Amino acid sequence: MSFKNTVLPVQTTLKSKGRLLDISKPVVMGILNATPDSFYNKGRDSDTNSLLHKAEQMLNDGAAILDIGGATTKPGAQLISADEELQRVIPVIEAIIKRFPDAWLSADTYNAAVAKEAVAAGISIINDVSSGSIDKDMLATVASLQVPYIAMHMQGTPETMQQNPQYNNVALDILHYLRNVCDDCHMAGITDIVIDPGFGFGKTLEHNYELLRNMHTLRMLGKPILAGISRKGMIWKALNTNPEGALNGTTALHVIALQQGANILRVHDVKEAREVITLIGMMK
Repeated sequence: MSFKNTVLPVQTTLKSKGRLLDISKPVVMGILNATPDSFYNKGRDSDTNSLLHKAEQMLNDGAAILDIGGATTKPGAQLISADEELQRVIPVIEAIIKRFPDAWLSADTYNAAVAKEAVAAGISIINDVSSGSIDKDMLATVASLQVPYIAMHMQGTPETMQQNPQYNNVALDILHYLRNVCDDCHMAGITDIVIDPGFGFGKTLEHNYELLRNMHTLRMLGKPILAGISRKGMIWKALNTNPEGALNGTTALHVIALQQGANILRVHDVKEAREVITLIGMMK
């Protein structure tokens, strides 16, 4: 497979349920984990009331999107059932929509059944780490829901992805993969697609930095790019610290991600990410 040496104009809005989200300038997606075992908060403050309070803080800090997840996808995590995931996320979605009816919410899910129920509850975007590879009904379901779809690259599954990941050329391999995924999405009837190179998902430390250095190559697909780097192992392992000590490193890599063409930063710390976007904007 070959690519023309051109960069397509990147889509500047996302359309969902008759509303438009402007992403002509980079925006922040805040992470809300309704899970008992996420890699960063480890289940702390994952109840509905705590997440509602956190959602309010993130919106006040400038988050354009809130990403709600009920299934941990950290390395080694096992897949869970749609029913278990729904029990975790639907009360959170409903509570946030009741308090903030205009908020843009995304559901971080690989289950088509969860996507369907989440959109019915108020979700505007589906964020799928598997790009439809775990649940073969996902693409058709998202197309029928007529909401934007975030398609991520992952080598293997969360349970297996860090077991000796290998690439010929990590950036080009992921470019080919995401181009094929975009083709599949278009064939299914999905019109608004965001691509995510999947930092930390089936990549060694070296793979992650090679990918970040060359993330600009994904721009030739003409799709908005989401960068999910926040507090990940590629930061804290390199700095010999832990997720709690990785905020400064996260900020440093967010600068590079924006320079490489990221349109959405998926983060734990909204205020700090918004400040990076503001300061990078001053350089233009």
